[in-house]
Amino acid sequence: QVQLVESGGGLVQPGGSLRLSCALSGITLTHYAVAWFRQAPGKEREGVSCVANDGTTYYEGSMKAQFTISRESAKNTVYLQSSSMKPEDTAVYYCAARPFECSGYALGGMDYWGKGTLVTVSS
Repeated sequence: QVQLVESGGGLVQPGGSLRLSCALSGITLTHYAVAWFRQAPGKEREGVSCVANDGTTYYEGSMKAQFTISRESAKNTVYLQSSSMKPEDTAVYYCAARPFECSGYALGGMDYWGKGTLVTVSS
């Protein structure tokens, strides 16, 4: 059974740091690309970043300046970090996986999804 479990959400101060984790089971980073998405209240879900099975990373537009995606193969876990959170970053953050590549990930086509973790940026 494939599972993706996000953790690390919660209340973050404006300008504060964030580190989300996505732990995979039933599939491995050797064969799967993992992406982060987010959905803010009242808005559509959007892609943030993706790491392919070979470790190549991709970012959507301005996300590259703010977020860093990384992975730890020994733990079969992918991380999303930011050191400058803003109130408009408040959203439910999801991780998702599909075989091998990230190409076009933000448009959809992910095979497996986590349930999401809520991040609220507020003072």
